[in-house]
Amino acid sequence: MSRDNWDRLVSATLKRDQLRQIALCPSLSSSSSIDFSSIDFSSRFSLDSLDFVNEASRISTETIIAESFSSQPIEFKEIKKATKNFRPDLKIGEGGFGPVYKGWIHEYNLTAANPGSGMAVAVKKWNPQGFQGHKEWIDERNYLSKLQHPNLVKLIGHCSEEDNRLLVYEFMPKGSLDNHLFTSNFYIGRNQSLSWATRIKVATGAARALSFLHGLEKQVIHRGFNSGDILLDGEFNAKLSDFGLARNGPTGDMTHVSTRVMGTHGYAAPEYVATGHLTAKCDVYGFGVVLLELLTGRRVIDVSKVLQEQDLVNWAQSYLLNKRQLKRIMDTKLEGQYPKNEAYIVATLASKCISHDPRKRPLMAEVLVALEKL
Repeated sequence: MSRDNWDRLVSATLKRDQLRQIALCPSLSSSSSIDFSSIDFSSRFSLDSLDFVNEASRISTETIIAESFSSQPIEFKEIKKATKNFRPDLKIGEGGFGPVYKGWIHEYNLTAANPGSGMAVAVKKWNPQGFQGHKEWIDERNYLSKLQHPNLVKLIGHCSEEDNRLLVYEFMPKGSLDNHLFTSNFYIGRNQSLSWATRIKVATGAARALSFLHGLEKQVIHRGFNSGDILLDGEFNAKLSDFGLARNGPTGDMTHVSTRVMGTHGYAAPEYVATGHLTAKCDVYGFGVVLLELLTGRRVIDVSKVLQEQDLVNWAQSYLLNKRQLKRIMDTKLEGQYPKNEAYIVATLASKCISHDPRKRPLMAEVLVALEKL
């Protein structure tokens, strides 16, 4: 895509129904008949409903807004068996909510299974001393039980017995994006990094997830978006996870939602940190930071770097719109194997997403359109 085409794409206009279609669809194929000349990127959605609406008649059957909770209760004793009593070697992660374990259950009745004879699952076990509490457990269960989309991790079941709070998800064999970017040989097992094509695939899947959430009749803002929340299946399809901090977007004449500032340092939008005013543009900022991580292979905050390079946004910003200088910040693990024009388009997109002025940031549906065209 040339720079002129990029400018035309970003300045075009999109009717509301087309924007909603892009946001809610699981993919936009290269054979799509959408007329980009009619795109109105200034569109906003009316978010005055307090209930999720069923859009099944208007969207692909692969994308469903569930009318009732799809997550099923699972007995604690079964989860305990499924994870071999939370055996340390089955621990696959740790988050603000608590540790995450791998386990196996029978899909038909959600009882414990032996490895290889059942469905692999990821079990998130609440730590009462952790960063996130019971309210976040309820929020995550409620959001992921009501929302289903190919780019959202699937919540299979939950447990709330006495002081035990657990959530059971589909198992994502490739782990999280941050581990692939920042942990040597993670999951790959060889001296190999994510290819450029895979990075674009992951970014597009994550953009599709946020576009879906922001395009709902009752908008959902993730609020904690970061590369650790992007999980990857066996084919490196991205699925967004960790909805404990999610909030509903503003409704009616409201311009924002006022909340306590939460999230991961470096990914939170500056206006949100300063005021606690939450909008969908806060997620857009976080997405821009993840694009920078995909471009550079660097963490958003890295104190091991020299002082002027420790903050990724501040360090990279001056290079993003300079085609000749961009290569200076590109991930060396790519070994130069990436289309230079595509890298510049992604860098330009990242620059727009991390704009200090939220009004200058694109909508996630716009971001998705741009990435789908690569």
